[in-house]
Formats: sequence, structure tokens, C-alpha cells
Amino acid sequence: MEFWIELIVSVFLVTGAVFVFIGSLGLAKLPDFYTRLHAPTKATTLGMSCLLIASVVLVSFRGGYLSLHELLITLFLLITAPVTAHMLAKTAMHHKLDIVDRTSDKELAKKARERMAP
Repeated sequence: MEFWIELIVSVFLVTGAVFVFIGSLGLAKLPDFYTRLHAPTKATTLGMSCLLIASVVLVSFRGGYLSLHELLITLFLLITAPVTAHMLAKTAMHHKLDIVDRTSDKELAKKARERMAP
């Protein structure tokens, strides 16, 4: 295999792995539901996209044809992940989940506490 193809695939694989790791770390370490929801949604979507693009490059180079399977997976991932995160966030707001006191937007935190008051 050519050096440049290996380099491109390696860069996408490492970048994707770093994004997936950051998303997983955010899911484990962040304090409340809303921040835990944000980290894996953004970082993992980017990470999986990078991994799938690396797969497209490798399969297309080895097979001699453009592989569309990975492109379709990437497209569906980019469409469904934000929609799912939005639905989870709306459900969390409907069930009045607590927001962390350290929230940088104090007005948002104040409104959330007012909504939770009986």
C-alpha cells in the first residue's frame, strides 16, 4: 500500500479515536445529565465520522471502487445523533432534572430552579 494512503488512514483513525475517547471521558466525568449528554453526542459523532472516513479511504483504495456503505452510515449517524440528544434533553427538562450550581449561565440555572420549585 502507498505511504500517503496509510498516512491519511492513520491520521483519521487516530483523530477518531481521540474524539471517541474524549466523549467517553466526558460521559464518565461530567457532573450532570445535560453536560454528560453534550460530550458524547458531539465528540463521538465526530470520532465515528473520522473512523468511517478512514474506512472509506482504505476500502476504496484496496477495492478500486468508491465504498458508499460507510458514507451512508456516516450520514445516518450525523442525522440521528443530534436528534436523539435533543429528544433526551427535552425529556430531561420535562422531568425537571437538576442542573449543576456551577453552570456558567446563571440565568439558565435560576430559571431551572424556579421551574423545579413546587
